[in-house]
Amino acid sequence: MKRCMSLFLVAVICLPLVSTAAPKGSGKMIDVNVLLSVEPGRNVLRELGQYGRVKDVLYEINALTMKIREGDLPEIQGLPWVVAANPDAERLGAPVDTVAVEDFLDGFTTWSMDVINVMDEFDNRLVPYDGEGVYVAVIDTGLVDSWRQYFPQERIAEEYAMSFGGGGAGGGATPSQPNKWEHDQRSHGTHVVSTILGYSLRGTPIGGVAPRATVIPVKTLNQNGSGWSSVIARGILYVASLKEGPLAGSPVVINMSLGGSRLDAVEKAALDYAIDAGVIIVAAAGNSGTLGMGYPGAYEPVVSVAATGWLGEWNPPGNSSWWNNLNDPDPNNVGLYYITDFSSRALEGQDLDVAAPGSWIVGPYKVNSNNQPSYYFLGGTSMACPHVAGIVALMLQKNPTLTQAQVEEILTSTALYMPPGCLSVLTPGGSVVEYCWEADATGSGLTTADAALAATPDP
Repeated sequence: MKRCMSLFLVAVICLPLVSTAAPKGSGKMIDVNVLLSVEPGRNVLRELGQYGRVKDVLYEINALTMKIREGDLPEIQGLPWVVAANPDAERLGAPVDTVAVEDFLDGFTTWSMDVINVMDEFDNRLVPYDGEGVYVAVIDTGLVDSWRQYFPQERIAEEYAMSFGGGGAGGGATPSQPNKWEHDQRSHGTHVVSTILGYSLRGTPIGGVAPRATVIPVKTLNQNGSGWSSVIARGILYVASLKEGPLAGSPVVINMSLGGSRLDAVEKAALDYAIDAGVIIVAAAGNSGTLGMGYPGAYEPVVSVAATGWLGEWNPPGNSSWWNNLNDPDPNNVGLYYITDFSSRALEGQDLDVAAPGSWIVGPYKVNSNNQPSYYFLGGTSMACPHVAGIVALMLQKNPTLTQAQVEEILTSTALYMPPGCLSVLTPGGSVVEYCWEADATGSGLTTADAALAATPDP
């Protein structure tokens, strides 16, 4: 067996791993993820090799990925040391340094920062924490070429940034070419990061939830914003290896503004491994409305986030600076908030934890490689998720010893309950739309930074 290891102990397979026989089943070739009850040693790999090609081995969690004939999947599932085997699941979510500051602690506020009580309408921070010393890994599309026009270099951990490719549409999940993480043309990951850190709006600083946290971009989604659960699993294990290695003394959060319709066994094992390593994981609930939550957000141990809007988010009409000069009442009045129609509802067996702003969130967004800054309003649980990941960073700054279960309990127990109801909301075009939701849409309610921090015990 020949195996290559990267600097942070991420296993990469250098073929040939084992000799393989021709696929013996029938049907089309498919990519599958296999979770084992034993270590993937030579004999196991040789036996699996009878069914097709082993592409990648995840030694940390006794798992691997393969390309096989579809007809062979039941036989592989029946092997005594195979815990689970399933098809790879799809997952959907040249720089110029022009930012001369190290963070956006003194940035202007936006309505969503006001809603979660991080800042007020006068641009004052309302909490005594800023995320300093905490790492937030954003498993997403990476960053755009011109990310340095939006974020201070000091806030992006370039030394740990990584890109993984492959999966169901290609080979095994392997580290991609150097620096691919900073050549994204989708902008999804860049927009997510802007909520956590804040950003430069053509020279004007806009505040974020945790402006002194350090973001680790981990690109696992391709240039059209989609990817595969096997690659997501590899990204999760990479972050866990950082937590077990060079970041062993630092709190680490993963933001996962992505998801798919089913939970992959290998991805689940990677999540469990990372949580056991001390990583805190926050994931989007999904944008499928009444069709149910996406995974990994629906997986119970993960902190999952639904998307809310605010009754005043488009008031007053014609005010071009509405998004950074309106006052969300304090204390928060939950009668002013609604659950968006796209935000996934929790079906039976799915776990929805909290809600956060995810409607009409402003941030950097571009789909080309030029250096012209551009910004866009995006809506989705992808936008709600980093609000909560940022709050978790503040909690971990206060108490770095918090576990995943403790973080979830604090967030859910302090959230503002949102009863089922309907709300008439002004749209950008001036019309009024009624949004309605039931108890399955809110989790424990709207999360706020001040309440979560007040309930966070000292270490």
